Amino acid sequence: MIVGAIILAIGLIWELAGRFIPLGKLPGDFLFKSGNTTIYFPIVTCIIISIVLSLILSFIRR
Repeated sequence: MIVGAIILAIGLIWELAGRFIPLGKLPGDFLFKSGNTTIYFPIVTCIIISIVLSLILSFIRR
């Protein structure tokens, strides 16, 4: 239940922050549309999230 609550909180924060910070719509995030098929690769967004989480965890460990 705790993991579910954490995932819910992250989802809500992501939704609210998405209105102010354009994560998922950054240059370098690839979007391919062909007919009824859409393929989305958020490469730059994943890199930024990885860097931020690495920095946060680095500070927590110290």
